[in-house]
Amino acid sequence: MKKILVTGGAGFIGSHLCERLLKEGNEVICLDNYFSSHKSNIIGLKANPYFELVRHDITQPYFAEVDEIYNLACPASPIYYQHDPIKTIQTSVMGAINMLGLAKRLKAKILQASTSEVYGDPIVHPQKEDYWGNVNPIGIRSCYDEGKRCAETLFMDYHRQNKVAIKIIRIFNTYGPNMNINDGRVVSNFIVQALRGEAITIYGDGMQTRSFQYVDDLIEGMVRMMNSDPTFIGPVNLGNPMEFTMLDLAKTIVKLTNSKSQIVFMPLPKDDPKQRQPEIELAKATLNGWEPKIQLEEGLIKTITYFEGVLNSPLESVYPDLAGG
Repeated sequence: MKKILVTGGAGFIGSHLCERLLKEGNEVICLDNYFSSHKSNIIGLKANPYFELVRHDITQPYFAEVDEIYNLACPASPIYYQHDPIKTIQTSVMGAINMLGLAKRLKAKILQASTSEVYGDPIVHPQKEDYWGNVNPIGIRSCYDEGKRCAETLFMDYHRQNKVAIKIIRIFNTYGPNMNINDGRVVSNFIVQALRGEAITIYGDGMQTRSFQYVDDLIEGMVRMMNSDPTFIGPVNLGNPMEFTMLDLAKTIVKLTNSKSQIVFMPLPKDDPKQRQPEIELAKATLNGWEPKIQLEEGLIKTITYFEGVLNSPLESVYPDLAGG
């Protein structure tokens, strides 16, 4: 049994990771300040005697005896990270410093959940790990993009200077149960609008592309990365290389929900990437042949079922901003 700290553990991805780590027989400390997450995501884990929930903001130091740290804490959807951009970059930078300091003291292994946003609006397609990106350092998305880029720098410098055992993953668009119903991400937006019979809003002409990864595939990659050869530190892309336009996604969701929703087009937000597709050959080669197993329609059906439950739950009517968060 390992004792594992998961920052941002009550969030969408963090809650799935906590569940997986507990199923493998580990002791898990879930650290979260609930800025963009909700206790409903991990309520089913609280009865497990090896699960500990701590309300804490990682911009402040935290001390515990652990063997491994998964650093996921940071709002990841534009609605949340643009709400308080200074807090967002503090979470990425100060949070990384605090968690790396803890890992250094404990000689613990630490994994940084970075993002495909470090590539910005890419001029290289698909994106490989050796691509440095095309990021606007002063735009409205910079608090997240540059915060995550700086966190990667800190991880590398702690590794080079202090010999901290690090792992860096870059997460591409991920979806699945426990997404926040109002997080502004395209999959949750389209599903909720379709289920409610509202107009499905596409920003831009709908021809911009994304590659969508079901959350179970991501969690498998994260665990494999943490347990990989100590000499392999990354960064490594974790995503599904199957590319879809926003219009294709909207039409697929309308079909799967049997919705009568109409598709409408809105202006594209500033600095929104026009293409996003991971090159995952490095992950395949270093993570025991890891690659996504769940394709888009299968994953969407599971996610639609989840949101149907959320929309029909008492929590939705009482706390519509938190349901599913």
